[in-house]
Formats: sequence, C-alpha cells, structure tokens
Amino acid sequence: MAYPKSLPYIIANEAAERFSFYGMRSILTTFLVVQFFNPALNPSLQGIAEAQANEATHFFVSLAYAVPFLGAVAADWFFGKYKVILWISILYCFGHLILSMFEKDFDVFRIGLVLIAIGAGGIKSCVSANVGDQFNAENKHLLTKVYGWFYFSINAGSAVSTLAIPLVYAAYGPKWAFGIPGILMAVSTLIFYSGRKTYVRVPPAGIKKDNFLFISVYALVHFYKRKPGTSLLDVAKEKFNPEKVEDIKAAYRVIGIFSFIPLFWAMWDQNLSEWVLQAGKLDRHIFGYELLSQQVQTVNPFFLLLLIPVFNYGIYPFFERRGIKTSPLRRIGAGLILMVISFVIVAILQGDIDKGLSPSIWWQVLAYFILAAAEVMVSVTCLEYAYTHAPASMKSTMGAVWLLTIAIGNVFTALVNHSISNQGFLSSFQGASYYWLFIGLMLVLILIYLVVSPRIKEQSYLHQ
Repeated sequence: MAYPKSLPYIIANEAAERFSFYGMRSILTTFLVVQFFNPALNPSLQGIAEAQANEATHFFVSLAYAVPFLGAVAADWFFGKYKVILWISILYCFGHLILSMFEKDFDVFRIGLVLIAIGAGGIKSCVSANVGDQFNAENKHLLTKVYGWFYFSINAGSAVSTLAIPLVYAAYGPKWAFGIPGILMAVSTLIFYSGRKTYVRVPPAGIKKDNFLFISVYALVHFYKRKPGTSLLDVAKEKFNPEKVEDIKAAYRVIGIFSFIPLFWAMWDQNLSEWVLQAGKLDRHIFGYELLSQQVQTVNPFFLLLLIPVFNYGIYPFFERRGIKTSPLRRIGAGLILMVISFVIVAILQGDIDKGLSPSIWWQVLAYFILAAAEVMVSVTCLEYAYTHAPASMKSTMGAVWLLTIAIGNVFTALVNHSISNQGFLSSFQGASYYWLFIGLMLVLILIYLVVSPRIKEQSYLHQ
C-alpha cells in the first residue's frame, strides 16, 4: 500500500513552519537581553536581565502551546482541520511581519509575539492530527514511520534555521533575522494551500451532548448523587451511551500519562533559552571555528535527525527481537531518565562557570545529544500516542492536551525565573543550583511514574 499523496505537502509545510518558529526563537532570548532588558550590558544587571528574558521567552512559549486546545476545539467541533490551519497560518504571517518592523518598540513587538503564539499554537494540534487522518485501515501500519518522518521534518526546519538565523542576526541585525522566518511562514502557508486537493478531510463533529467536555462536566455536577462505590464515570453511564463513556475513560488514561510530561518540557525548553545564555560563557571553539552562542542549539535538531531513524530502525527492533517490548510507557520512562542525565551535565558545567572557569562547549554538545535521545523517546512517542489512543472524536483535542503539557511546563519555568528576577522565594536558586532544582524535581517525578505507569491500561483507538 502506497503512502498518501498528501504527505509531501504536509511534511514540507511543517518543515517551513518550524523554520519560521525556531528561527525566530533561536535569537529571541539574547535579543531581549541586549535590546530591552540590559542594552548597556551592565555586568551587575546581567543576571536579572537574563532571568527577565527567560521569563518572557517561557511565557511566550507557554501561550504558543496553550492555544492549541482552542484550535483543536475549532477544528473538531466547527470548521475542520483544513480551514483552521489555513486561516490561522495567515494570522501567523502577520505576527512575523510585526517583529521585523517594530524590533525597537517593545510594546508593539510583544503584540507580534502574541500573534505568532496564537498562529503557531492554533495550528499545532491540527497539523499532527491531520497526519493521522490521511491513513486508512490498509496503510495504517505505515503510521509509526510517517510520524517519525513528520518529526524529522520538524527538526530539519529547526536545524537549518537555528544555524542560519543567528548568522543573519550578527551580520544584518534583527530586522532581517526576524523577517526571513516570516518569509518562510508565508512559503509554508502556500505549500499547505497547494495540496488542498489531496487531503483527506475529516468533517467537524459539531457540538454534541455526548462529547468529552459535556460528559465530564455532567459527571462532576451529579457526582454527589452517586451510590456508594460508584465511580465518577459510572455516574455518566446512567445518562449517556456506555460505549461513549468508555471512550471518555480512554481519554482520561491518555491525560493520566500526559500529566507526567510538563516537567519534561519545563526542562527541555531551557535548551533554547537558559542553555543558549550558558553557551555564551563557554569556550565555543569547535574544529578551529568559534560558534555563536545562539548556533550551539543547532546540534539538538541535528542529533534528532540522526537518532529518529536509529531508534525506529535500530534500537527499538533490537530490543523487540530479544523479547523486550518497547511499549510507549516504557519509552517515556526511559526518556525521563535521560533528561535527568542531560541536566546533570549542564549543572556541572554551570558549577565550573560559577567558579570563573570557561569549560569546553563539547560538554554541552554531549548534553544536547542525550537531550535529543530523551526527546525521541518522550516527544515522538507521545505525539503518536495522542492520536492512536484517543477516540475518533477527540484526536485533535488529545493532541491539544499533549501540547498543553508544554505550556504548563513553560509556565512553571517562567515562574521560577520570575521569582529569581524579583528576588522572590526561589532567588537562591541561581547558577548551578538552578539546574539542580529541576533535577531533584524530575527524580521525584520518575519515582512516582515507576509506581503508576504499570497500572495504566493501554487501548488503541486507531481507525475505530
């Protein structure tokens, strides 16, 4: 069975859109520091300025990954995925235009960031679910590989942009550095529109009284009337179709798994902000060439491009052939452990920086390699899990819940930085202790996960 004809358009669209998003993000934190928070480069203000820039960046990212829930509702209930992706992409382009035109006006610049967050977030859950919609019962066995290549396209766009845009920023300034990602977003929109005749379009389900939100709210409101020993969803079965309520239980199981993920993203997203600022204090010479601090993050998508096929065609089959099932829950648990290891390296690096040393950038590159492996095992797995384990009427919604974990994680990191920049409760967690704080929290979470995850029932809802 051949791959769907729509896939080239979807994958090329995603690569160009991710170029625009990550290209802009690659310079955002350092730009905010030197343009708005510490333009005089006063050493005594640098720590506070960096915390302010980190706070602003993480709040921007949290908005970008909170909006997908609204985009998913609009797609699943009202307009369908195609219309939501197309029209919100146009709004996305205007956000980039504002960044390139008002790089010296912080108030207007923030409006551009908000539009980009709405644009990137509004289409995000719809795009990943749209990939799954292109498959049927005859070619569904190709879905795992296609999600791997879809994630490959994300990181191809990211790799090229994080390498090129910092160079543009250094040579031509912020106007072009923010403008080129806008041009790529326009290209992304045109690519998506060009494939309009090839897409499988799942029609919106409309507002129904047996959907996820209605049933959940009904069960909560009437829970006080339950009989002894009756569960929350047993209450819902008294009014709604029991089969539909079982679908809701499946959605809750997906949410249960995803509840362990926000801290993963609270840590992961620091590689595009805190780690970039740390790179500026390291010896960045590689093979005789000194990298810009913003370029170091390029190794993450490059490692992802390398590791996705390695895991799909090498590591996972290796363990399966030896009778060790690489289930989604096991992959996620292993990824959380790898995240801790990557942060231990960064924390030790920061300890040396705090002592006045300038360690080699190669140590941070090693941390990026382990971070990429963690991302393959957690993010790629959950991206597929959100589609395959959600009932048909909730696939975009569960995709949005997955993206909401990124938003929650970034809100947490933003609040930590807000506390530090305002001399609050967490102000003592600066330097290396900042990273050790996150390591300690993740270790506690892993212990809970090891206890809870074996008790979670897995049920696939692929092509019901």
